[in-house]
Amino acid sequence: MINSTQPHRVVIIGGGFGGLYAAKAFAKCANVEVTVIDKRNFHLFQPLLYQVATGTLSPADISSPLRSILSQQKNARVLMKEVVDIDAEQQAVITSESVIPYDTLIVATGVSHHYFGNDQWKESAPGLKTVEDALEIRRKIFVAFEAAEKETDPEKRKALLTFVIVGAGPTGVELAGAIADLAYSTLKHDFRTIDTRETRVMLLEGLDRVLPPFAPDLSEKAKEALTRRGVTVSTSTRVTQIEANAVTFQKGETTETIAAQTILWAAGVKASSMGRVLEQRAEASLDRVGRVMVEADLSLPKYPNIFVIGDLAHFNHHDGTPLPGVAPVAMQEGDYVARLVQARLQNRAIPGFVYRNVGSLAVIGRNDAVVDLGFIRFSGFIAWFVWIVAHIYYLIEFDNKLVVMVQWAWNYVTRKRGARLITGTELEELETKPVSEPDKSPIKV
Repeated sequence: MINSTQPHRVVIIGGGFGGLYAAKAFAKCANVEVTVIDKRNFHLFQPLLYQVATGTLSPADISSPLRSILSQQKNARVLMKEVVDIDAEQQAVITSESVIPYDTLIVATGVSHHYFGNDQWKESAPGLKTVEDALEIRRKIFVAFEAAEKETDPEKRKALLTFVIVGAGPTGVELAGAIADLAYSTLKHDFRTIDTRETRVMLLEGLDRVLPPFAPDLSEKAKEALTRRGVTVSTSTRVTQIEANAVTFQKGETTETIAAQTILWAAGVKASSMGRVLEQRAEASLDRVGRVMVEADLSLPKYPNIFVIGDLAHFNHHDGTPLPGVAPVAMQEGDYVARLVQARLQNRAIPGFVYRNVGSLAVIGRNDAVVDLGFIRFSGFIAWFVWIVAHIYYLIEFDNKLVVMVQWAWNYVTRKRGARLITGTELEELETKPVSEPDKSPIKV
């Protein structure tokens, strides 16, 4: 039990959904001092990151400064630092600049891309987890169209207008649908040499259906919606090699190499490096992708004052399977840990964490989405509208909600996307080097 006349020091590593909801839940606790540490100075609404990558929204539309969010919370402070280590015995967080003591530690550092042992693919097939990722993908997409406009070689032009997305989970499906809408609708009148409706969008999935976390009937409806949009969906497909301008994949006994200037990765995630730190410093156990195995109250077995929440946590105390890595899980876990700490301060006990499933949503494109609320499943326009309302609701600040609503309304009426900026580098020429021999040992994605 916790009982002290001094303010209880809560340190939160990570300003994502879990960390931020935990911090805000301490707002009325006069006997608690909250320190939020993040290497970024903003909270990012990751579910809409794909819209930045495809030119619908700008990064500021889905980001909010952490200091602004917590500015009215007098018991909270924000430190822009990178945590490099933890001393569980001395109860201290170690950054590159200082040592920060804690009484309770909440770790919510999320996950990153997982290339299944093929990290060399990262340069050729970027994933989508950060603002920088989204801007790089946006640059690649629009550079491809610009380069195709001036390309005279038909084969090179075909490669420039071929987009391959590896992984058909929610991110992959959303990217594929958005790129298809972009090519077949938004850009169709913008170029003079090329017809953007000749664009080829391919979605590759290692399992036997798209959106594997969803019910099979919704997966089938999502596949049908993608096909109607012009996306080529290939399931039970294993990627064996990715190069700068080509992807090799195996489907059954057939191996094929596709020339594509733009290859995007949406096939898997792995835990942040803080999982390894907790394994070494706090005797935590990790699962195969590096997530931390937590107790029923989200704490570590050997250190009950250290909690792990959000995508970094492997919580399997409800039915033996881990909770999905979605925003509502992180939000509820953050709120629960804050309530648990407050209960401990009052020498009370509360039951273990129970996730309230608020449903799963995935958008395919304009007027198309799938929704699973547990008691009912549906797709199409109504699902798309529910998806819009849910995402507006979960945006953190009012100005973000207003800006995104206005942007979406304008884009819906005009079919335009106002954030189609190419920044960072000059246009790149399509490389003409031959594709190397494919790796013979396939990997499931």
